[in-house]
Amino acid sequence: MGDAIDVILEQWRRERPDLDLSALGVFGRIMRLSAVLTAFMDDWCAAHGLRAGEFDVLTALRRAGPAIPSDLADALMMSRSGMTKRLDGLEAAGLVARTLDPGDRRSFVVALTDEGRRLIDSALTEHAANMQRLAEGLSPRERAALEKSLRTLLTDNRLSPM
Repeated sequence: MGDAIDVILEQWRRERPDLDLSALGVFGRIMRLSAVLTAFMDDWCAAHGLRAGEFDVLTALRRAGPAIPSDLADALMMSRSGMTKRLDGLEAAGLVARTLDPGDRRSFVVALTDEGRRLIDSALTEHAANMQRLAEGLSPRERAALEKSLRTLLTDNRLSPM
């Protein structure tokens, strides 16, 4: 049984048999999966009163502990101004608190509030179960092989912008 990418590949084979488009199958499916997972996460986060980016900030704080905003921005690969906007919303919702950094009074430290910790612990428990459920179609061996392959692609410097 094929999928939409198989249809696209067959069309290209017919129109441009001179090209090797086999890698399109890999990357086309990764892109489709990314879009499906993004939509899933957006809907799931909204059900918890969050946006996906806010969930990312809360999980980063939960796993690594209090942090300065620039370190959070770096960890989540986002701009400093974008992080400030996210933190403003999370602070207004009572999920994080910013205090002056005792080591550098020009900076702030961001930490989860009790409510933020409660929300992220509850949401993360559900999130982990969802991820397990979504991966059930793969055997443990298939999961390991896929994870290894994706890690290889993500660490390959050929994916850096030209």
